[in-house]
Amino acid sequence: MVENKVKIGLEIHGYLQTQEKLFCKCKAERHSSEKPNTNICPICTGQPGCKPMLPNSEAIKKIIQIGLMLNCKINPSFVWQRKHYDWPDLPKGYQNTISGSYSIPVGEKGNFEGIGITEVHLEEDPASWNPETGCIDYNRSGLPLVEIVTEPDFSSSKEVTEWLKKLILTLSYIKAVDKNAGLKADVNVSINQKAGGNRAEIKNISSIEDIRNAIEYEIIRQEKEGTQLETRRWTGEKTEKMRGKEEAADYRFIPEPDLPIIKLEKKRIDKIKSKLPETPAEKLSKLIKKHKIDKKSAEVLHRNFELVEFFEKVSEKISPEFALSWVTIELLRVLNYNHKSLDEVDIKPEHFSELLEAVKEKKITELKAKQILNSFVPKSHSISSEMKNSGRIIDEKEIEKFVLQVLAKNKQAHEDYKAGKQESLNFLLGEIMKLSSKRADFSVARKVLIKLLKK
Repeated sequence: MVENKVKIGLEIHGYLQTQEKLFCKCKAERHSSEKPNTNICPICTGQPGCKPMLPNSEAIKKIIQIGLMLNCKINPSFVWQRKHYDWPDLPKGYQNTISGSYSIPVGEKGNFEGIGITEVHLEEDPASWNPETGCIDYNRSGLPLVEIVTEPDFSSSKEVTEWLKKLILTLSYIKAVDKNAGLKADVNVSINQKAGGNRAEIKNISSIEDIRNAIEYEIIRQEKEGTQLETRRWTGEKTEKMRGKEEAADYRFIPEPDLPIIKLEKKRIDKIKSKLPETPAEKLSKLIKKHKIDKKSAEVLHRNFELVEFFEKVSEKISPEFALSWVTIELLRVLNYNHKSLDEVDIKPEHFSELLEAVKEKKITELKAKQILNSFVPKSHSISSEMKNSGRIIDEKEIEKFVLQVLAKNKQAHEDYKAGKQESLNFLLGEIMKLSSKRADFSVARKVLIKLLKK
């Protein structure tokens, strides 16, 4: 008996990062926090007689960027299609898409991390429909969506999840997809060995963990029940049949008469390609080989495009070895404390470099630098005006004044140290640093403190 061979393919959907919707000027609000039905107009609600505006040029640019990053062939022209289906979330009764029968996708025949990319295309999002209440929110209607369709080249859930993590990281480098809105995937699973055999499509799975669990459940189910051509949904525990699987003919695709054919000049495609950033894999290799960063730290950096770009700019003035911990530890500490990401604040690399230069040249202490760094959120500044009152104190006699004041105010800690409690030493050092506004050199302060404690 021949063992069944698992074949898995993905249809991945993500919201493109644009300011406006695809065919109108309404705000592209991709999050459920907005009040329902506030970012709408006659076009995106499908009012009779309303025609779409020309497609959002930023959306066209971003879909080309995605196709190029996935090593796709970018087609010079493509036609909008009407994809018909009768659901309450689709006010016009059809969806405008660059997919379907006889369509030419934006990008095709690509390959990403060893997985074939069938096509990359652009389409509009339907509205948000709650079947329990019957309410429809049109804020989402008309948002630009990317759909990435893979070949059925995956053979396990682990392979899928690892690939998706790399895809999400790569898309973050071109800022094409809204990272806060997340990705959704329709997962096609088949254990039928016959070419073009039946498959089950599991719709709208919104997390990598759920994708993994749904695949593993579906493989076991198909081994027991066989594989049927059908559409299923993931409940969080199992897959359930929704309906028979639609084929292209069921959607009655026709060319959209109200939208022009999109034609791309080669020089426009070449210009977009020339401005693409390095891929995460290229960036990781560069950090290790050029900047001599250890692999673990390089992996931390390359997972965040803004962070690694910031690090490289700082490294133009400060040695990478010195800058590394300040970026991966101290900068992230400040950002995490303020619940911000680097792209949400205005920290200039030149101000950060100036701060590190002052530490490196021992003009200020590390503790003082950390204190100043705290003030860089939400906007950084030059530290030149602060240097007069932030300079590092190394003179023993000047530091002795701070030590004597601290000992006079903390006699119990003095007694505790004499009794052998070493933690009191750290407490006293902390008080000295606080009294000196973190300007006292730590090693000198420790030396002076111990000398006076022993008297």
